[in-house]
Amino acid sequence: MIKEDLKKSIKGVFNDLEVTDDLDIELIAPPKVEMGDFAFGCFELAKILKKAPIKIAEEIAEKIKNKKNNTAIETVQADGPYVNFKIKNKILFGEIYDKIILNKNIKKVKEGDGKKIMVEYLSPNTNKPLHLGHLRNGSLGMAVSNLLKENNNQVVRANLINDRGIHICKSMLAWKLFGNGETPESTGMKGDHFVGKYYVKYSKEVEKNPELENQAKKMLQKWEEGEEEVLALWEKMNKWVLAGFEKSFQELGFEFDVIYKESETYKFGKDLIKDGLVEGIFQKENNGAVTFVLSDEFGLDKEGNNKKITVLREDGTSVYITQDLGTAVYKTKQYDLDQSVYVVGSEQDYYFKSLFEILKALGYSWAKNNLHLSYGMVYLPDGRMKSREGKVVDADDLVVKIKKLAEKGIIERRGGEIIKEDELDSRAKKIALGAIKFYLLKVNPTQIIHFNPEESLSFEGFTGPYCQYAYARGTKLLRDAKISKENKIEAVFSKLGSVGELRLVQKILESEDKITKAGENFNPSLVAVHIFELAKAFNQFYHDEAILKAEKSIKMARLALVQMFLQTIKKELNLLGIEVLEEM
Repeated sequence: MIKEDLKKSIKGVFNDLEVTDDLDIELIAPPKVEMGDFAFGCFELAKILKKAPIKIAEEIAEKIKNKKNNTAIETVQADGPYVNFKIKNKILFGEIYDKIILNKNIKKVKEGDGKKIMVEYLSPNTNKPLHLGHLRNGSLGMAVSNLLKENNNQVVRANLINDRGIHICKSMLAWKLFGNGETPESTGMKGDHFVGKYYVKYSKEVEKNPELENQAKKMLQKWEEGEEEVLALWEKMNKWVLAGFEKSFQELGFEFDVIYKESETYKFGKDLIKDGLVEGIFQKENNGAVTFVLSDEFGLDKEGNNKKITVLREDGTSVYITQDLGTAVYKTKQYDLDQSVYVVGSEQDYYFKSLFEILKALGYSWAKNNLHLSYGMVYLPDGRMKSREGKVVDADDLVVKIKKLAEKGIIERRGGEIIKEDELDSRAKKIALGAIKFYLLKVNPTQIIHFNPEESLSFEGFTGPYCQYAYARGTKLLRDAKISKENKIEAVFSKLGSVGELRLVQKILESEDKITKAGENFNPSLVAVHIFELAKAFNQFYHDEAILKAEKSIKMARLALVQMFLQTIKKELNLLGIEVLEEM
């Protein structure tokens, strides 16, 4: 309400200035809280009025002062090209408290006002376990889904499991030839790790015997022809992997509303291509492969012709894009989607650009709305991960490693104080997963990450544990004061107004806009950065102000501010898929 009323006050002087354009009035936080609570820049008005923005700011400030129709404003003054507004503290803190703690003045939205969006993420192959790259993918997919839903979109979280194809046949062939009947149960290995071992085994053996490549291709042909022996082996090994995946999904907090399997969708793509051949959208090459000719913007090949992309191999078997075409059409019809978001690494930029072009050529107008949410690679300290060489950081192993480091940190910080084993395990898990997810989400999705486990766990700096600790510290304040986080405090907010208090409430006030922009831009890092700034502002407030020892009315007002902080940072952390802790 404060911001809306301020915008009305500004809009109210536009007629006096003879401004008829329907301008979007953006209010920002001044660089220093001493300057005010909100600022309005006059740069767009300067273009319209052909005046210096400094002069316009002076005119607006003077007119608002004279009108005196906004009783919430304590002061309004021009500061260069900006108009700065100071709101009465009683109203500023009070309205935010009512909204966050008492759920008042919340704008009601109708169910389904937003778009219906499918976020397809993770999409693992059933020939190997999840690795560090999947952790970034999954963290990004869950966070984006949460942010879109918070911004009133209907969100469908989807996982397309790549459970067929040449890579899966390679691990199947290796187990058939070299497995000697061993199983996950007989070896004590998690199913996805067990099958992944044979994918690595194949890569080593094929170097010694290149004929294995042809055997894998023949196995794929037999699979698509429905040969019983091959299908039975495929079902057995996939069952092992999927059981392992499910454990990882639960451990990591990755949730899905629908799970597709490539084995169930690839034929949809084959049917599309069959029809597209008749219509001349695709073409058959001399070797029997089916291709699509890309537009000029994809560049030319070495012979100077438009580049092509293969949609069916020469032997008639499917490639990835075969099933992706079919699945795209199937899921859009199934859920009546407005948009599909594909969370996939940047190495597939060309692929998705091609996929969307083919869908447009097939006549699907919705293809223009689809988005490839491209993210940068995650590197090991010594270089890029390579699954076929076994040179990866398994997601499960990484979580275990960081959890052990978290346990050690908890014990050290408690100075030898005994903690129950189950409580230690629970805290360490939340801290470890919070550390990993925050580290992977705190930068723009397109940015490359060099993951550093020790750095991610630091309780100082731009990390998940630092932000979780701020929440735990605030919770302890309320616990010591015997006040719940949700119950209303009868606070006299006119007692507040110090720099630390204003800086903290300013950060709390920014939360809604940060969440909105993060959702609109498919960029959770905007929220991660704000969480860190919020935690910093709280820690400074905690350091500078007496809280529990303050005079009662000030104490209660400050504790009400702590309540607001806790609700805000918890909400933002949860949107990133990170749990909070009452104690660290």
